[in-house]
Amino acid sequence: MLSLFVVALASATLLPGGSELWLARLWCLGEPVLLLWLVATTGNAIGSLVNVGLGRYARRFQQRRWFPVSQAALARAERWYARFGEVSLLLSWVPLIGDPLTVIAGVLRLPWWRAAFWILLAKGGRYLLVLWLAESWLLPLCSR
Repeated sequence: MLSLFVVALASATLLPGGSELWLARLWCLGEPVLLLWLVATTGNAIGSLVNVGLGRYARRFQQRRWFPVSQAALARAERWYARFGEVSLLLSWVPLIGDPLTVIAGVLRLPWWRAAFWILLAKGGRYLLVLWLAESWLLPLCSR
């Protein structure tokens, strides 16, 4: 279970990772479904909250030349975020756009508890779907 937590946490940060396959593997090995869901959701949500924290911290360096986001790109992100708001964090599980969304939430100073709410909802839903797909499609392939 610790390995699932670490993989889920790392895959939610800006590091590449694939916690879904690890979750499905552990499910195939007969690990308890509720525990798998809780561990994966918790690890992945904490990883996304690390991104929120990085965004909050990075904002203080936005005037530096080496800052990775231009003022124009930051202004675009702020307009986009103003339009769609914190509900956009429901897409925090989506590859390629999820991690930047969580960083933007930090840059724009979304309160921690609200970021955690939307992220937990998104990540928990994703892992429920993964476990349902494992139950539906992988059962014949597993040694359960």
